[in-house]
Amino acid sequence: MASIPFHYIDLRAFCYVTEDEERVEDALRTFLPEEFDIQRAASEGHYGDRILVLSARVENADEMRVVLDAVGDLADDELRRLRTELDERINENCSLFLTFDKQAAFKGSVALGDGITLRGKVEAYPAKQDAAVENAAEAFEDL
Repeated sequence: MASIPFHYIDLRAFCYVTEDEERVEDALRTFLPEEFDIQRAASEGHYGDRILVLSARVENADEMRVVLDAVGDLADDELRRLRTELDERINENCSLFLTFDKQAAFKGSVALGDGITLRGKVEAYPAKQDAAVENAAEAFEDL
């Protein structure tokens, strides 16, 4: 992958009171370069339960390649599905949204599902959804 068509990539996972914080962090690290800094923010659920939000923003091209390589580890059918759904996954603000299975990520594999959210700001000039879809499609062809 020669160029990275993203300004940045944000990754986020919620750690609920019933979950082990280290395990959720390990799941998030499946997508991140080694020793990458993860931010933590405490929040509260509707019934007063503790929710810890783990997040990371990747802005360096080499580090974004690590994230995209992890996305490339999706099963072939899921990768095909992702490629065909790009126009639905990129909004009018040129942001790409993907969600991954947190349990699978903890086990070291990558699968579409729920638990880990990826939001990538796609480079597009002019900043239009169609141009962003085209740029993202080129990046995902190489995965």
